[in-house]
Amino acid sequence: MKRITLPAFTLLLILSLGSCKFSKTLKNPDVEVKFKAAMDYYNSKDYTRALQLFDQLVGVIRTTSKAEDLNYYYSYCYYYMKDYTMASYYFKRFYTNFPGSTRAEESLYMSAYCNYQNSPEYSLDQSTTYEALKDLQLFINIYPNSKRVSECNDLIDDLRAKLEYKDYRIARLYFRMGDYNAAITCYNNILKDYPETPHKEELMFLIMKTYSKYAKESIQLKKKERYNKAILAYNDLMKEFPETQYRDDAKVIYDKCNTEVQNLTSPPKKKK
Repeated sequence: MKRITLPAFTLLLILSLGSCKFSKTLKNPDVEVKFKAAMDYYNSKDYTRALQLFDQLVGVIRTTSKAEDLNYYYSYCYYYMKDYTMASYYFKRFYTNFPGSTRAEESLYMSAYCNYQNSPEYSLDQSTTYEALKDLQLFINIYPNSKRVSECNDLIDDLRAKLEYKDYRIARLYFRMGDYNAAITCYNNILKDYPETPHKEELMFLIMKTYSKYAKESIQLKKKERYNKAILAYNDLMKEFPETQYRDDAKVIYDKCNTEVQNLTSPPKKKK
C-alpha cells in the first residue's frame, strides 16, 4: 500500500477542512456571515464557491444596501470563470437595475466586452458578433465621453474585420465553384459594407479578374457585355490605384478583354 507523505496528508487535511467550512457556511442562516464569506472566497479567486454563496443571497438582500455589491461581484464571478454569456447578461442587468451607480458605465461596457469575448471563429455563426457590435455601439452612444470609447472602437474594428474576412472567404468559394456572378456580388458588397477596408485594392482587382473569367465562360450573347465590365473594372482600379501592385497582371487581363471585344464586334469574314 502506497504511503501518503506528510505534505500530501497536510494538503488533504486542508482541503477537507476547507470543504467542511464551506458546507457549514452554506447552511448558515446569518446573511452577514454568508456575505463576508462570499467576498473572502471572491478575493481569494475561488469564484465557484463565491458564486454559490451569492446565489443564496440574491433574493435575501435584494433590497438592502449590499444588493449593489452583490450583483456587481456576482457578474464578475461569471466573467472570471469565463462564462461570458452569463456574465454579459448579469452585467447588463446590473446596469438596468442600478443606473445611478458609479459602476453603471463599467457594467455596460463589460456586458458588451463579454459578447466580444464570445464572438466565435469567422467560419461559425456570427450572431454573437453582431450582438457585440450592437452593444459596443450602444455604450458609445450612451457614454460618448468615456475613456473606454477608444477601446470600444478598436473592438468594433476587430469584429468588423472578422465579418469582412468571412464574406471574403465566401466570395472566394463562389469563385472556385464557378459561380462568378455570386462572387462579384460578394466582392462588391464588401466594398459597400466596409468602405474603409484595407483590402480595397485587392478586391477591385478580383472583381476585374472575375468578370474576365465570367465572360470567357458565358454564352456568346453575354460575352461582350461581361468583357466590357471587366474593362470598366480595370479602369476603376487604375483610377483608384494608379501604382497598384496588380498592375502587370491587370494589364494582361485588360489586353485580353479588349482583344475579345474587338473579335466579338468585328463582322464575320465572308467566305471566298
